[in-house]
Amino acid sequence: MRSRHAFLAVTLGLLSAVQFYATVLTNVRGIVHDPTHRPIPDAQVTLRAVVLGWTQTAQSNADGEFQFSAVPLGDYEVSVQAPNFALFQQLITVTEGQSPVFHFQLEIAGLKQTVEVSGAASKLNTQSSTVQTAITPQEIAQTPGADQTNSLTMITDYVPGAYMVHDMLHMRGGHQVNWFIDGIPAVNTNIAANVAPLINPKNVESLEVQRGGFSSEYGDRTYGFFNVVTPSGFERNNEAELITSYGNFHTTDDQLNFGGHTERFAYYGSFDGSRSDLGLSTPTSAVIHDQDSGLGGFLSILYNPSAQDQVRWIASLRADHYQIPNTPGDQEDGIRDRDLERDYLAGFQWLHTTPGGLLFSLSPYFHFNNAHYVGGPGDTPFILDDNGRSDYVGARVLLQAQKHGHNARLGLEVWGQHDNAQFGLNANPGVQVIQQHERHWANSDSLFVEDQYRATSWLTLDAGVRWVHYSGLVTENATAPRLGGGIRLPRLHWIVRGYYAYYYQPPPLDSLIGPLLQFAINQGLGFVPLPGERDIQHDVGLTIPFHAWAVEVDNFHTNARNFLDHDVIGNSGIFIPLTDLAARISGTEITVRSPQILGRAQLRMAYSNQIAEGLGPITGGLLEFAPTSYFLLDHDQRNTLSGVLSLRLPRRFWATPTVNFGSGFLNGNGPAHLPPHTTVDIALGKYFGERWSASLNATNLTNNRFMLDDSNTFGGTHFVNPRQIYAELRYRFHF
Repeated sequence: MRSRHAFLAVTLGLLSAVQFYATVLTNVRGIVHDPTHRPIPDAQVTLRAVVLGWTQTAQSNADGEFQFSAVPLGDYEVSVQAPNFALFQQLITVTEGQSPVFHFQLEIAGLKQTVEVSGAASKLNTQSSTVQTAITPQEIAQTPGADQTNSLTMITDYVPGAYMVHDMLHMRGGHQVNWFIDGIPAVNTNIAANVAPLINPKNVESLEVQRGGFSSEYGDRTYGFFNVVTPSGFERNNEAELITSYGNFHTTDDQLNFGGHTERFAYYGSFDGSRSDLGLSTPTSAVIHDQDSGLGGFLSILYNPSAQDQVRWIASLRADHYQIPNTPGDQEDGIRDRDLERDYLAGFQWLHTTPGGLLFSLSPYFHFNNAHYVGGPGDTPFILDDNGRSDYVGARVLLQAQKHGHNARLGLEVWGQHDNAQFGLNANPGVQVIQQHERHWANSDSLFVEDQYRATSWLTLDAGVRWVHYSGLVTENATAPRLGGGIRLPRLHWIVRGYYAYYYQPPPLDSLIGPLLQFAINQGLGFVPLPGERDIQHDVGLTIPFHAWAVEVDNFHTNARNFLDHDVIGNSGIFIPLTDLAARISGTEITVRSPQILGRAQLRMAYSNQIAEGLGPITGGLLEFAPTSYFLLDHDQRNTLSGVLSLRLPRRFWATPTVNFGSGFLNGNGPAHLPPHTTVDIALGKYFGERWSASLNATNLTNNRFMLDDSNTFGGTHFVNPRQIYAELRYRFHF
């Protein structure tokens, strides 16, 4: 009997093997590359059939290419190994009639000083002491409100100490942050001039947020770096996606994106449009005169001409139109102000690796930014027309070498700025008060050098310096040294990190001259050119991995001299930047990230406790009274907490509830704060096959209406947005 069973088992096995090998055969080919999409030669690629364990091995050539011949159809596990790179594993399906070129991206092996690490291309260089957070495209798509064009929820729901107040993003107590698109900077020295987004969240392949411990390669801003990594096209095989949504307040937010690739060439592009009757934060609980609309487009082209070279072009265009929200009284008086904004960005990057292992990078870029505040005919006592346009042209050159545990970088960054501003102010009733045209020029030249030295497997040290020469309305020089390091504690695998760094922020190119200056004087104010902000920041942090959980704790302190802020000239609506003598901002941040719990749930939490204080007198810009003892800044909020729970439900459903808590912003001039507030959001979605997905999203689910702040930007008080409900449909197809 046993022999009969054994014979039957052997027969079935042979029949399965015969069926396996007699099926349709095809070729499997692909490219192995690093996080910047440069090919990796001599990588060992193993292809193993999931069912029978059938295995083949190949090696990538000098261009990172590999190929398997005569591969039966079915499911396979691919593993890729290469020196100095982490092991890569992925499941693939080989189907009949298709021979896609697979692209396998390997991560660089080494000491990671944070558990939250993005694996996408075009990342910023980091130090071992860099405090960072990474947000994935799935988190953006499934977090309620996060993928909407005018939303920065992808930041505020995941990054500690990041919040929106008076329609401006604040982080670590400031609102001067740096934006990068695929590592290419979008230079902008203007303060509080724009409310429109720089990038549509639907174009984000991953979002890398750095909160401190920045590399000496980067300057200009202290409070945060945001690097948007966009799809390269290598992750798509002639695929497009249509995204459309509709909700209350007649809100619609739509996009068509597409991408594809060959073995060396890849492209990604998108077009989007949005409109809503709920745009900017309202001055009362009523939503009046608050429409917004926008159009945008994005294009990325990437080409690897050889294993040693890569070139990439990006271009982004945006145009946004906002109505300035009214109170019931404003609406009755016929006030109809608008804010019109445009933003254009173009960049190029060339990466070249020499036979000796040196990396050379050249990145020229152009950025145009325009904010046009148009007063309505019913404005009193003045009708404002404030049209500010800024052009930035620059380039960054970098030489990088890695040898004997050292990762050394030497580089130069230069950019020039041209501001073209038109001021018009008419008395109402009355005649023209001011009609003035101003043109100003500035340039910044920076030289930086740094080294990251991995002394042992548990110790990494960082040292760098950035020299800056700035010439505009003022001429300044700055030396910004930066020191840091990270230690991995034996057995515990906890990581202790810290840094001490100096930063210099070039000032806005704003000026009051002629009639406009006289108008300010008549209002009891004055103006002197703004100096650059100089900051000293230090941070001590700890990363604790515990049973696949990740807990990060950071304590930071920033001392600022010539702290950049802004205020309004009387009741004219003209916002002019200013610099306080000093500011001090300190806080403690905690992030928690769980593993997949029971294969169904993952939790992310971000908490911040901080205090933000300023010190007068005013040292530049709009000269007005400021206390000569420390006072609380208008965006001071002691405690913020966000929690995001991602749920995978049966039958391909998913749900993402989120909770956001704030202890209350400063009330007037303080020291009291507004009451604490909490909002709850939720998204529920389902996948229908491989092409369709749908979701229902609700923000501020309980419709909890409260005053968020009473600062003077765009009309004084600001209320939290009312409940918004919208449905979103996604359809993916080949072309």
